[in-house]
Amino acid sequence: MVSPALEAPGIRLHARELLALREGTPAAGRTQPASRRPGAAPTRAPGTGMDLREIRTFAEGDDARRIDPSATARTGIPHIRTFHEDRDDTLLLVVDYRPPMLWGTGTSLRSVRAARLAARRGWQAVARGASLAAISVTAEGVAAVSLAGGVPQMVRISHMLASRHDQALKSGVKAPSLEEALVRAARLSPPGGDVLVATSPEGLAREDEPALARLARRRQVRVMLPLDTIETAPPAFALPIQAGALACLAQLRPFDRAALAQRLRALNVGLEVVDHDAG
Repeated sequence: MVSPALEAPGIRLHARELLALREGTPAAGRTQPASRRPGAAPTRAPGTGMDLREIRTFAEGDDARRIDPSATARTGIPHIRTFHEDRDDTLLLVVDYRPPMLWGTGTSLRSVRAARLAARRGWQAVARGASLAAISVTAEGVAAVSLAGGVPQMVRISHMLASRHDQALKSGVKAPSLEEALVRAARLSPPGGDVLVATSPEGLAREDEPALARLARRRQVRVMLPLDTIETAPPAFALPIQAGALACLAQLRPFDRAALAQRLRALNVGLEVVDHDAG
């Protein structure tokens, strides 16, 4: 039972609002499956297959193991080979409900916006015939919904995200590492799949980077940050801050997305920042 104080809109997450996000999702034409497994679709995306896609100059974030010795020696500039591969159209949603996500200065908590944004991506995946899985992370641990396809799967995910959010609102203040969820994600998401991690800047600890890099080796991984406007465009004037008998004025700095983007590029991971007004 959730406390009445937590029932306000934007604080408690209801499954019905995630299910309602299906409305307005554009229908997508289904592709011919590449295999009998739901969600498998033929693509010509860069991968680790056998068919050469191109030889191009090395860029930051590229896998150094794919350097082409001949082109590099001929030009004096590092070049890499990229390949085509058939990959399954799968999406794994990882939604962070740990304490740093359970606050907000706008109309909803970060955690609620993260779930809504993830659900929208999930319904878009359902519309194109993809397979889906989901992981939620709270202070109490990790829960998952294994890979499957169709509307019933997104219904299961929506109910899981809502019930786990209720648990998070009642949990303690400890914030365990994201590593366990990332290791679980590598088991749930097949090679070539897409992974969306909805978390906060504070949620990405340095100790999580090895697991995040392993997850991104054969998958398209993006980190999505549902930030408040006060984080992306804080007031230009100092704000009063009080903690008990202590009080001071503080100037807020905008979130430095460039620094985090650079850090994630080194792990072959993309970054998406969603301002409160767009969430």
